[in-house]
Amino acid sequence: MLVLGIESASAEVGVALGGEDGVIASAQSSRDRRHAENLTPQIEFICRQAQVELSEVGCIAVDVGPGLFTGLRVGLSSAMALAHGLDVPMIGVSSLELGAFAARYTDTTILPCYDARRGEVFSARYSATGDGVESLSEPRVSTPDELAEDLQASGEPVLMVGDGGKRYHEIFSTIDTVQFAGPGLWYPSARSLVELTYPRAIAGDTMSPGEIEPLYLRLPDAEINWKTRDGR
Repeated sequence: MLVLGIESASAEVGVALGGEDGVIASAQSSRDRRHAENLTPQIEFICRQAQVELSEVGCIAVDVGPGLFTGLRVGLSSAMALAHGLDVPMIGVSSLELGAFAARYTDTTILPCYDARRGEVFSARYSATGDGVESLSEPRVSTPDELAEDLQASGEPVLMVGDGGKRYHEIFSTIDTVQFAGPGLWYPSARSLVELTYPRAIAGDTMSPGEIEPLYLRLPDAEINWKTRDGR
């Protein structure tokens, strides 16, 4: 079985294709954050590079968030359309789990922390299990200061992955127990998405396109602005 992974919940957009031999082709771009314009050409590109027909794909994996609303919407709608067109199942994975999975070879608690804009971050804690990760807390949206206070109070060593650590480095760097991952772990990766979901696809741990739901954690900016303007 081949799994096509679509990741567009962050400032980057990426796709990957893989199966029992691992990831066989991938593409990722962050230029101009033009998710809608980049996604289809990237899928066509990796299929050509892997010499695979799209009809050979047996499952579509997608990042369901939390993340930037526009990119998340583009990725989910594209993934669902492909799954419907190919008549294949889907697997949805949170961006936080993806970030933790990419850093799974550590003994330290993993803390994915992504810039949520508007002075907030998305975060959650995970522990590595060797070949995967286990959730230690529910996903949350908070201010960097709130998260820093929690980290300071717990005193627990954590490895922070994600662009939230870059964006608010001055705040989190004051905490001795926080280590920062490098640029390669600033954004969720489509490669990690395929690596994580392939065993699930083989085991039949999948969903129909209609069962996939986004994980927003907060209202889209447009809806918030509308309610503020409308006085509600």
